[in-house]
Amino acid sequence: MKTNKITENYLHSERRFLQGPRSRTRELKFLIKVLFEFIRGFRALHFVGPCVTVFGSARFKDDHEYYQKAVEVGKELTKLGFAVMTGGGPGIMEAANKGAFLNNGLSIGCNIVLPHEQKENPYLHKWVNFRYFFVRKTLLLKYSYAFIIMPGGWGTMDEMFEALTLIQTGKTEEFPVVLIGKEYWKNLLNLTQDMIAYKTISESDIKSYYLVTDDVNEAMQHIKKYSIKKFGLKKGPVKPNWFLGEFFKK
Repeated sequence: MKTNKITENYLHSERRFLQGPRSRTRELKFLIKVLFEFIRGFRALHFVGPCVTVFGSARFKDDHEYYQKAVEVGKELTKLGFAVMTGGGPGIMEAANKGAFLNNGLSIGCNIVLPHEQKENPYLHKWVNFRYFFVRKTLLLKYSYAFIIMPGGWGTMDEMFEALTLIQTGKTEEFPVVLIGKEYWKNLLNLTQDMIAYKTISESDIKSYYLVTDDVNEAMQHIKKYSIKKFGLKKGPVKPNWFLGEFFKK
């Protein structure tokens, strides 16, 4: 698949930014682009209501057990009244959005512009295309009251540890973090125990909000306890203020 010129420009812009100091003019231009990307994301997502973000690999096909499990996850989250948010692409992201979409729930995607992936999946009511990973990741975290981590690769690990670090350091509330797939995550669980043994993290860091399970119903009960009841969440989107010219369309 060939990269289009716009995508190449986005990638070149971000690579140049991460290569060290540039002229003040170039840095200011980049900052303005980032600012407008944040504003565009805020405008699109402000009224979606409480979300749960589902992270996972883009590589699983629809006949894979984890894809099918993610469809179930999306469906059950809508029953709890959440909007389902993902990275908007294929694989696990598509599956979770599909479960929400087919169950008449609100399905949201924060898609990233990449040369080989990814196009937004067809099960989205609302989506935003981002050029910068760090902007996209911030918004995936900002609107969520729980995080479900399905099996995935480095990108999924990055997103999961970002959420855990923000919770651990008190930069965000202790929202529930649920890992689904005990067999897949077994080595990570062993590493976590090693971290506790070496005192690089404390046992209290994962005491209440952290759950690893294969049971979708157990995951939903955990989220209900540590998200809905704990934070007093109400179902449905946030109501716009018509006097301010605000509106929300599903």
